[in-house]
Amino acid sequence: MIRPDDHLAALFAQDLPAARDPAFSVAVLEAAARRRFQQDLVLVGLASLAGALGLAVLWPVLQPALQLLARDLGPTCLALATAAGIVAIVSGRVGADLRFR
Repeated sequence: MIRPDDHLAALFAQDLPAARDPAFSVAVLEAAARRRFQQDLVLVGLASLAGALGLAVLWPVLQPALQLLARDLGPTCLALATAAGIVAIVSGRVGADLRFR
């Protein structure tokens, strides 16, 4: 004979959430993260390959232009970079960012 408490316990058991397995959950999340990482890695690899191929095709056209720019703008860029470095060091921003005392 079924007692009323057993009948109610069976009814309430249907509404309980499923049992959780933390190790399984971690394994599933780890597999999903690994899959997402591999997809991102493939995407970055393909983009890098496409960029390298594009640069290889355009290099004969770009090389003379880059040589002219380097000859004309090289000293100016060097002076600007030196000035920016001096301003950053003197203003104390570099020391604060690197936590120098």
